[in-house]
Amino acid sequence: MSLASKRPPLFPGSIYANSLLPLQSVLRTRNDTQHLENDNDEDDEDEEVMIMRALEIRRKVTAVVFKGAMKKGKFGITYSTNLVNRLSEFIDHVMIEAAALKRLPEFEDSTFNVRAKAVIDDSNVVPLIRWLKHNDLSYPKIAKLICMSKGNLDSIRRLVEWLKTVHVKAEFLGVTLLKSGDDILQRSIEELDEIVEYLESNGVKGDWMGFVISRCPKLLSYSIEEVKTRVEFYLNMGMNANDFGTMVFDYPGALGCFTLEEMNQKVNYLKEFGLSTEYVGRLLAFRPELMGCSIEEKWKPLVKYLYYLGISRDGMRRMLTIKPMVFCFNFETTIAPKVQFFRDLGVRDDAIGNMLVKFPPLLTYSLHKKIRPVVIFLMTKAGVTEKDIGKVIALGPELLGCSIGNKLEVNMKYFLSLGIRHRQLGEMIADFPKLLRYKVDLLYPKYRYLRRTMVRPLQDVIEFPRFFSYSLEERIIPRHKIMVENRVNFKLRYMLACTDEEFNGRVADKVERRRRFESGLLDNALADSQTAEGSLGKAAVINCPASENAILNFPVSDYSMERTVQK
Repeated sequence: MSLASKRPPLFPGSIYANSLLPLQSVLRTRNDTQHLENDNDEDDEDEEVMIMRALEIRRKVTAVVFKGAMKKGKFGITYSTNLVNRLSEFIDHVMIEAAALKRLPEFEDSTFNVRAKAVIDDSNVVPLIRWLKHNDLSYPKIAKLICMSKGNLDSIRRLVEWLKTVHVKAEFLGVTLLKSGDDILQRSIEELDEIVEYLESNGVKGDWMGFVISRCPKLLSYSIEEVKTRVEFYLNMGMNANDFGTMVFDYPGALGCFTLEEMNQKVNYLKEFGLSTEYVGRLLAFRPELMGCSIEEKWKPLVKYLYYLGISRDGMRRMLTIKPMVFCFNFETTIAPKVQFFRDLGVRDDAIGNMLVKFPPLLTYSLHKKIRPVVIFLMTKAGVTEKDIGKVIALGPELLGCSIGNKLEVNMKYFLSLGIRHRQLGEMIADFPKLLRYKVDLLYPKYRYLRRTMVRPLQDVIEFPRFFSYSLEERIIPRHKIMVENRVNFKLRYMLACTDEEFNGRVADKVERRRRFESGLLDNALADSQTAEGSLGKAAVINCPASENAILNFPVSDYSMERTVQK
């Protein structure tokens, strides 16, 4: 009512006289009808409209005064306007405090503008804004913090200083303050210190604390009892302090971003794969991002899809234990396109399932940056035909994880340098895909021993490329020596692709067969010699005189028989 009776302020940003005409008409209407008993409801509405208009006027005047204080603090007009437009709650606070100053004797005769300016100056809000801006906080974050303080601006500076002591970086101060809860500014420093000390006592290093708090500010909103309950949840699964501290550092959200009910549900779901509580604890310590996955949105659709590919629960457990990150992917955008690509190469669904179980990291590779370039290399450079590429990928999915420049191309050039043709190399890879994964330093000694010591042709390696997979010192050389000592020879496949017992049996069998063969030749030679001696004696008796017959009819001695056999 006093606003309506006074002369309206005439300065830039003020509400001009024509804006007050509706308010004055409302007041006159109220004075003319205030004695009518039947218009009480209408009077109440008019009074409410009058109060709301008066408050709106005061807000705009307070905003103009605040902008003036910002201008005096050397802030730009645009920055001041954008900030003030987000400070509606603090503007109301200043307006109420300025109205309350009217009761004090020193401000009894002062105008509202003077009182509003006094409230703004006493709150030190302009220097606080300058300080927050210096700490890399944007004006929307500054405005929200000031509104959260509910007039207690000192709490902002106090909390920011504390966050710096726990190593929170300047660029994360605003986010940490805004996401730590609405009552964070009302918490005491002693409560926050207690939380930090408890985490440090359970393996979270002091140097990590700033990173943990800036990634999970919600931790600061919990009571110390809540924090202890969450920490014990993981420690009861068999984690030690080092594992727990590393887990919190790797993924702070695992400790503070989910309810205890959600955490229990996820742990129980992982146990359904046949994992013990202690193993789940080790799994979460190694890959805490699993706690951030939704059961309904990620895990259940993924399990259903893997089951469709023929992967059993045991296979899924193997995938989970070897590469738990697979269960953090969205199968529709990450896994399904790769599976379809393997199908296009000619790999069957059951073989795809076996591939994923055998080599789970395959699903973590980029389809366009890793998998597809390796397939193109194998078909264009390594000689693998379109018919065999599906077989190669199914038998050796590990090839897709090898570097083309540092591994595959180096091995390919080495084999071609041995005289192996391009087509033959492709056939060797189709027979033994692991061939391209060995280091050249390990291949060269085996090939040199094969050619120089064993005196084998290159064709033997082409027919049996698995020769390079066996240890030179533990298998190739010992078995070659046994073969030399026993004067036997085998193809590389029968020499190496068997156990020691099988190899010794083959050597013994070969020696026995040779002995029998040689013994058969001796028996035949003895029989032939005896036949020849008998024929010669008969001819001598017939053609010689009696005196000579007496000389020729002597019995054949053992010595002469032996000499005959030797001849």
